[in-house]
Amino acid sequence: MVDRMQKYVSHARQAAAKRRPDERIADHREIRPDLSAEEAARQAARCEQCGTPYCQVYCPLHNNIPDWLKMTAEGRMEDAYQLAQATNNFPEICGRICPQERLCEAKWACTLEQAGHGAVTIGGVERHIGETAWANGWVTPRVPRRLSGQSVGVVGAGPAGMAAAEELRAAGHEVHLYDAHARMGGLMSYGIPEFKMEQHVVARRAGLLLDAGVIFHGGRVLGRDISLDELRGRHDAVVLAYGAHVARRLDAPGAQLPGVISAMDYLVASSRALIGETGAPAFDAADKWVVVIGGGDTAMDCVRTAVRQGAAGVTCLYRRDRGNMPGSLREVEHAEEEGAAFGWQSQPEALMDVPVDVIASQPEGFGCRGAVRMVHAFRTRPVAAGAGGRQVPERVPGSEFEIAADLVINALGFTVADAAALTGGAVTMTAQGRIAADRDSRMTAAEGVFAAGDARLGPSLAVWAIREGREVAAAVSRYLDAATRPPELASDTTAG
Repeated sequence: MVDRMQKYVSHARQAAAKRRPDERIADHREIRPDLSAEEAARQAARCEQCGTPYCQVYCPLHNNIPDWLKMTAEGRMEDAYQLAQATNNFPEICGRICPQERLCEAKWACTLEQAGHGAVTIGGVERHIGETAWANGWVTPRVPRRLSGQSVGVVGAGPAGMAAAEELRAAGHEVHLYDAHARMGGLMSYGIPEFKMEQHVVARRAGLLLDAGVIFHGGRVLGRDISLDELRGRHDAVVLAYGAHVARRLDAPGAQLPGVISAMDYLVASSRALIGETGAPAFDAADKWVVVIGGGDTAMDCVRTAVRQGAAGVTCLYRRDRGNMPGSLREVEHAEEEGAAFGWQSQPEALMDVPVDVIASQPEGFGCRGAVRMVHAFRTRPVAAGAGGRQVPERVPGSEFEIAADLVINALGFTVADAAALTGGAVTMTAQGRIAADRDSRMTAAEGVFAAGDARLGPSLAVWAIREGREVAAAVSRYLDAATRPPELASDTTAG
């Protein structure tokens, strides 16, 4: 067993070995196994135990990373888990899906990465801590010690909603969790493919919430199946944590052609089929030429899913270069290993059912009546930075090209559904298209109605959503506590 830390010279950085590409594209299982106990201990022992732990600073949850790395190196796994779960409701989930290379393992966050030794394998160790805890029965439902007699309705069972529900239930409140889908998890269950995180990982967390007494209502859509007025009538407080699922518009002629779909429609259809909610997926890439438009992690999920469904070919088009894509370079590497192609600095201009030279000789509107068969695009080059400091791509004259496509997937990102429309105007939106809520209290314009997660932040990472869920739960508990405090104490800020 490792007896001390700072072994980064004798121990090289190592992640769990990936399965071979030809093996992993034949199924939807995770591409990496868990680290062994010895591997995790060796990797954790590399930590330099910095005086100022920037890994902790750059983690949105401010996880106490150096301490649980030390505990792992020393074999104190139950202590490591207790410390990890004190700040993170789902450590084994974050260990799998967080982009650590942009957070705790980045060169600005890990001094070993800066020094050229390679960052500590924080994500792999975090996953191992969680998996070890599950294997040993250390993960137990947080059943409240006392009940408050108050009820909270949480709309959205994604990472923000699930984290909020767990914290609120632990605080003693009756918690009802509402979601459009039949299962908890939100995009963790329906939007993240199983080759990144298998369904059972989220399902057991969902089971833990049920065991703690959280009541789940699946197939309930706000504004359709249940109104905000109904929720406010049933509960003492309501949390809106329904995420950001509305696809950004693909602004190109032919965007409405059959065969042009949104990334979330595609991923949800695939996930529902894999977990047995449906038969064959509603959108199947088998034997089709697939073009994915976008450069984020969702685009990579679509690319890699299409490969596994047996597509004839998969190409991802992104208008900037590889170094300026918003998604994880780790995911791009996985996709390339699995046979996907990338058209960097390429921007689609039109989607058609025949080549552009045929359309040019036909009446206006020809080529947008059948199913999609072709993507007409052009090359771009970066020009001077725009207002936000990022270089802006411009068209390269004469660079037009065409690529065959039987299925085009729009992965240009997502926006938040209009809360005003969903709530009859009771909740408002910001100019940036997010639910408007006070920064400190997290309350919206409607009394007792709070917002959290992507619905408040805009599209973001699961780890930020978990933080949002924890913070809104604390805000709701303060609100409910103030509502029940005797008048003589309500005005006394020193009480308690």
